[in-house]
Amino acid sequence: MFNVTKKSMEWGNETLTLETGKVARQADGSVIATLGETSVMANVTFAREQKPGQDFFPLTVHYQEKYYAAGKIPGGFFKREARPTEKETLTARLIDRPIRPLFVPGFKNEVLVMCTVLSHDLVNDPDIVAMIAASAALTISGVPFMGPIAGARVGFANGEYVLNPDVEDMQDLRANPEQRLDLVVAGTQDAVMMVESEAYELSEAEMLGAVKFGHDAIKPVIDLIVALAEDAAKEPFDFTPPDYSELYEAVKAAGEDQMRAAFALTDKQERTTAIAEAREAIKSALTEEQLEDANLSSAFKKLESSILRGDIISGGARIDGRDRNTVRPIVSEVGILPRTHGSALFTRGETQGLVVTTLGTGDDEQFIDALHGNFKSNFLLHYNFPPYSVGEVGRVGSPGRREIGHGKLAWRALQAVLPAPTDFPYTIRVVSEITESNGSSSMASVCGGSLSMMDAGVPLKAPVAGVAMGLILEDDGQFAVLTDILGDEDHLGDMDFKVAGTSEGITSLQMDIKVAGITPEIMEQALAQAKDGRLHILGEMSKAITEAGSFSTHAPRIETMNIPTDKIREVIGSGGKVIREIVETSGAKVDINDDGVIKIASSDGEAIQKAYDMIYSIVAEPEEGKIYKGKVVKIVDFGAFVNFFGKRDGLVHVSQIENRRLNHPSDVLKEGQDVWVKLLGFDDRGKVRLSMKVVDQETGEEAKKEEEQAEE
Repeated sequence: MFNVTKKSMEWGNETLTLETGKVARQADGSVIATLGETSVMANVTFAREQKPGQDFFPLTVHYQEKYYAAGKIPGGFFKREARPTEKETLTARLIDRPIRPLFVPGFKNEVLVMCTVLSHDLVNDPDIVAMIAASAALTISGVPFMGPIAGARVGFANGEYVLNPDVEDMQDLRANPEQRLDLVVAGTQDAVMMVESEAYELSEAEMLGAVKFGHDAIKPVIDLIVALAEDAAKEPFDFTPPDYSELYEAVKAAGEDQMRAAFALTDKQERTTAIAEAREAIKSALTEEQLEDANLSSAFKKLESSILRGDIISGGARIDGRDRNTVRPIVSEVGILPRTHGSALFTRGETQGLVVTTLGTGDDEQFIDALHGNFKSNFLLHYNFPPYSVGEVGRVGSPGRREIGHGKLAWRALQAVLPAPTDFPYTIRVVSEITESNGSSSMASVCGGSLSMMDAGVPLKAPVAGVAMGLILEDDGQFAVLTDILGDEDHLGDMDFKVAGTSEGITSLQMDIKVAGITPEIMEQALAQAKDGRLHILGEMSKAITEAGSFSTHAPRIETMNIPTDKIREVIGSGGKVIREIVETSGAKVDINDDGVIKIASSDGEAIQKAYDMIYSIVAEPEEGKIYKGKVVKIVDFGAFVNFFGKRDGLVHVSQIENRRLNHPSDVLKEGQDVWVKLLGFDDRGKVRLSMKVVDQETGEEAKKEEEQAEE
């Protein structure tokens, strides 16, 4: 019944297996990739005809994590997988970015790639396995795909690069100081196609070394995919790229001069209007047949691209008049919103971000339900890109893939400089509202986020800035690396290369390209040029703020204390009775972690102190030889019981009340009376022994002995 093809190899410390022919046989391409005991099924289907009037490539990539893969049932009220999680959205983008440029130019048939996690061993992250499975499925499907590609994750611990480190090691780099890098690299046999990373201030050389290490590691995987395709690939789809050279020449002849004049305008809005007018003028000169040609948009893009790229390669100025290395003018402002905890307005040319920081307590942490376990995150960054930021109208809805991806990139860039949770026990939420956009709004979010957090009083280890680099690469090998690219340079160029970091090193690197790969020489130049740009931007940001400012009066105050884990039950009490009493009495919020860390939050310092004292009285142990103020709670014939330490009572024997013989303790004491006592110790049965007579009852200080008084 089945015609199964299976290929395996040793990769790192695990066995990588690719299998096809048994499952999903009606898909154009179906591969199950397994690394260790993590398995992902990738299925590819594509339309045999292009939709009429289709002027873009409709590639859709879905990545789904099934909870059964890790032996779990989804949490919440609806016990089935629903809308994509952030991890699923980011992984779908991770797969889409390196494969999209490798489809044959002009192919605009609909393509669907679906990756489903079937098994997760909690060691090998399924995102890399999914990328490999998707590439293999595309390669054997017959779709005009110029792959295969492969991907790998690279860590950097103790000065050594690590191939595909365990999921647990990469879950939170802040909690694992030995691990300084989480980098995903994807590429073909000859060149790198995509890089995504978060890092702890790595140098340019260390980052470039990680990319090269990852690229070398994926080459055997590409060979494995090729071997699978040799035995199992379907006949290639008969596709001939459309020839629209005549249409292009007609478009060029009708309006090259007007289009060139439009690109000469330095203001974005004026340039956009002039380009639209040039397009309309060109259309008016074309025939009806040419206007109905599905390749008309491609002809327009080719004309615009040739104008922008040709001027730059020939050594001319960019469309806004800058040279290749110059960063646009920057204005940084902080503290612009009076009631927020921290705010900043970062403007770079025609790109602007209003970034706001809010500080919260442990109750505000985000719960994340992942395949490899549930955990909390105390740093959130949300990025919003409304239509008005580019002068357009459009539908406003829930965050799309782009907003989630850009927000995560900014999160990665900033997380490396955050203080440890034990030093700064706050939940931090940063929201970036992009109010203007003309290139690199994600990097504006990084810069604005750094400024905003410092304005909120967050003690960052160092300020962070980000810059987007571009590339113009011609067929004859000539290339130009551009610093701080505009939207048009991103759209019509060959690379979007974003680098963020401090003055000491890189904290995040993201690269996407639209050609069949770039060389190490180009990447090295881009990193060097990006460092110069980053240092310049940091200098401009320092004009607004350089370190954590004063703490907002509107932000909650949080104090932490550590208690032994065996005391947690006593602080919580039966059914939460004790902790509720502490909260109600003090007025402060109290959050207790399983590791014994207690966070006490309130805008009132007295409330925090009261809660602290109540908890301390429960968990602390009285010290022998120390003097305490207590209250008489019961009088008996042989002494008095005194409540002296929280709810702890002890006996003051009748002989320890005064330095004289008493007939009965009630001669000098009464219930409810405040007294000073010294803890003498504990008897054989663990009972507390207290003394009043060795303490001056007026001052609370230890009484002088008779010999000392005689000497005086």
